[in-house]
Amino acid sequence: MVVTSLPIQCRCRSLALLGWATLLPVLLMLFGVDVRADDAIHASRRAAMIAAIEVDIWYTSKATGRQAFDPRVMQAMATVKRHEFVPDDLAPSAYKNRPLPIGHGQTISQPYIVALMTELLALDGDDVALEVGTGSGYQAAVLSNLVKEVYTIEIIAPLAEQAKARLYRLGYKNVTTRLADGYYGWEEHAPFDVIVVTAAASHVPPPLIDQLRPGGRMVIPVGGRFFVQQLLLVQKTQDGKVTTRQVLPVRFVPLTGKR
Repeated sequence: MVVTSLPIQCRCRSLALLGWATLLPVLLMLFGVDVRADDAIHASRRAAMIAAIEVDIWYTSKATGRQAFDPRVMQAMATVKRHEFVPDDLAPSAYKNRPLPIGHGQTISQPYIVALMTELLALDGDDVALEVGTGSGYQAAVLSNLVKEVYTIEIIAPLAEQAKARLYRLGYKNVTTRLADGYYGWEEHAPFDVIVVTAAASHVPPPLIDQLRPGGRMVIPVGGRFFVQQLLLVQKTQDGKVTTRQVLPVRFVPLTGKR
């Protein structure tokens, strides 16, 4: 649920001028996606999205410390059908490298940011993940390809209901949804190996720190609605010490709830 700066977006649009368009038909194949079983138009658009993400990775590498993302993350981004997670009238724009509205004042995050947050979690196939802010279910779908279990919380009832039905329809069997205030996490399933928060909080919620397993990682945007927000990587050491690192300036919708 985020946008990045306009210059990055402009650089992504310049990709076609540099001749990348000729490579788009093969990009999905390189990430192991069977385009024959997919709609050709959406497959081509998804390939263009992957190319745009790659450009953003390069332009933000000094800030993030990463010149390339885990191939498993990129494969997940190339596999999940983003057009299934946006309103029908926005399907033609689903694979543009920018956020899109999903109703109720919320957005589906920019693909590059989804990839970055997923990358920062350094996921393992046996991980149990908590997501705060289900939205349309897109981030949960990406995570589901990379971890053992995903628990995701949404505070807005219509979005929670729609995401639950959508994830079930699309066959994401390792994702469990809940209508609740994500500030307080999901104690029944804690501790979590990784936690991702997809809305900006004024601070890192203490309940989420408590529910993070020693050795675990959390990615969360922190800052006010009208101020610069920072994407933070929060890590808990094996002895329980918590460290944070600012990764990138971002702009997310605010985390809602009683706190």
